[in-house]
Amino acid sequence: MYKKIDNIMTVKDEEWVGLSQRIKSGELIIYPTDTVYGLGAIISNEESINNIYFAKSRSFNSPLIALLSSVDKVDEVAEVSVEDRELLNKLAKAFWPGALTVILRKKDYIPEIMVSGGNTIGVRIPNLDLAIKIIDLAGGVLATTSANISGEPSPKSYEELSEAIKSKVNLLIDGGKCKLGEVSTIIDLTKKVPKILRKGAITTEEIEKIIGKVE
Repeated sequence: MYKKIDNIMTVKDEEWVGLSQRIKSGELIIYPTDTVYGLGAIISNEESINNIYFAKSRSFNSPLIALLSSVDKVDEVAEVSVEDRELLNKLAKAFWPGALTVILRKKDYIPEIMVSGGNTIGVRIPNLDLAIKIIDLAGGVLATTSANISGEPSPKSYEELSEAIKSKVNLLIDGGKCKLGEVSTIIDLTKKVPKILRKGAITTEEIEKIIGKVE
């Protein structure tokens, strides 16, 4: 049975501590972001990451991303080359916090199950104080994907969360409606020419104004 938090503004300090302990112990959490509701788990717990895939009935060929509480957390999960650092800094300044996911080389300790056996990881800083608070409770990094059963629409509000997905988690934060309600744009900086892997809330044109031509 999940624990639902209806009004986050009434949460007391000791309850935040308890929430932090539960996330760090490996419990799954559904929480709002600026784009859509996310399903998350602490990145260092491989069993919990495995449970995300089971909860969503998701293929293990589809990697999760890492939502971060601040830019300095990037170096905890990714290896950033000098060339990528220049591009990342420009993108971060322009679009973070916000709806841009950046693909970088992963650190060796990142569980293979999270990145589908690959050598890259997607990172993003959501533009929502509540999401930042929750991610910070997890240590500043939270492995995350959209909070829906695979094949179903990504939930843009608490009301759109299915009972099927809610029944699979331990913690559920009701943050109302997501302010964007659109998935993030994904850009891969590990390519020779940066490549847009998914179009979302931030347009290709907006990105090209910051870093030049992309694929």
